[in-house]
Amino acid sequence: MLRVLTWNVRNGGRDSGGPDRRDALLRVIAQARPDVLALQELRGLDVTAFAARLGLRPYVAGSWFGQPVAVLVRPTWPVLAAAPVRRPFHHGAQRVTIGTDAGPLTVLSTHFYPYSGRRRLIEAGWAAAALRRARGGLALLAGDLNTLDPYAEHAEQIARLPETYRRRHLRRDGRTPDTRAVARLLAAGLVDLGAAAGPTVPTGYAGAEFSDMRLDYLLATPALATHLLTVDVLRTPQTHQASDHHPLLTTLSLTPT
Repeated sequence: MLRVLTWNVRNGGRDSGGPDRRDALLRVIAQARPDVLALQELRGLDVTAFAARLGLRPYVAGSWFGQPVAVLVRPTWPVLAAAPVRRPFHHGAQRVTIGTDAGPLTVLSTHFYPYSGRRRLIEAGWAAAALRRARGGLALLAGDLNTLDPYAEHAEQIARLPETYRRRHLRRDGRTPDTRAVARLLAAGLVDLGAAAGPTVPTGYAGAEFSDMRLDYLLATPALATHLLTVDVLRTPQTHQASDHHPLLTTLSLTPT
């Protein structure tokens, strides 16, 4: 089985003037035992050393304007290709292809722009294009998309936000929830593996900009979705304090080859 975890770890696990959360992050990840780990917000984190403590191999995309992202892979899974996506994502995008018994699987870790739905829509188009080039039809988009989905009711959650943060999730009319980025990815044929998993924010550590929302996603091609076994938001006392996002974990019926 292949275990894939995605997590926004908030500022590399250490905020200015705040606690050092890196050991807490490591404990959560070690307990989850992912084979592939998609990480977002890695500013100031020594990803090579962090990955070594987990027994994983790191592949990092630097950020154009924001924070790096990465994909970390367990050595039992062969890496066939790895490179950043050459588009000006605010936070970067890292693509890694691994060998599985069902064919090559491409995993893309990214983190969409937080402040503008229009910019997120553009980034969604770039991500969809990057996955269309995946060999064998197996691909997974993993990350913090900062976007609400287009098939749930969001008015109550948005209304609970302070006005400054409410604007992030509304269209220009100031009333309509902005769900366009995820809608574009779904229109490109991706399947939302975590549609029923529940909110990924906020946690107890931080998150004044959140109400009960799902901003973190695992979006798969239809061929990959047929291998889905489980998907869960990890909500524990440890994840509640390790970051301002809970991690999202999926298990797929794939083996390394």
